[in-house]
Amino acid sequence: MDRATDAAQGAEDRPRPIDLLTVGEVARRAGVAASAVRFYEEQGLIASERTSGNQRRYHRHVLRRLSLILVAKRLGIPLSEVAEVFAGLPAERMPDKRDWERISRRWAALLAARRREIERLEEELTGCIGCGCLSLRRCRVLNPRDALAADGPGPRRLPSEEPDPTRPAGSTGTAGTAGPAD
Repeated sequence: MDRATDAAQGAEDRPRPIDLLTVGEVARRAGVAASAVRFYEEQGLIASERTSGNQRRYHRHVLRRLSLILVAKRLGIPLSEVAEVFAGLPAERMPDKRDWERISRRWAALLAARRREIERLEEELTGCIGCGCLSLRRCRVLNPRDALAADGPGPRRLPSEEPDPTRPAGSTGTAGTAGPAD
């Protein structure tokens, strides 16, 4: 064989972006269970095609989406936020550089908001842990007679967004935010 033939045969053996992968191949490559791959598909985060035998086949670019899902999961980012970001990506083709730049800007905004939220929590915890608070009037954790229940379920003291200036002082929280139990 000559070099051109060797190169052509070697190219045939390498994975190509247009190759379709089975659920097992995707699971092995991404380092997750096959059931997780199916779950992410059910959630609309990845997509597959079906064979004539009704078996799932995934485009290779699904591996990049799964990598982002796993990193987001490790950082505590909810799948709903991942889905919002992925909504800006084409499902039917491999995302190009412009697509990734666009969602990168979106991720940057979400991560910056998350950083601010963590910094507020850190400030709150630094002030509360072992404070030996002598003024129960100023204590942000105190909740006499469960007065914050009127604001709704969940933690109420540590907002996930900037405080709402229209809310009374001491009720700056929003439902579903992370913070100490009231």
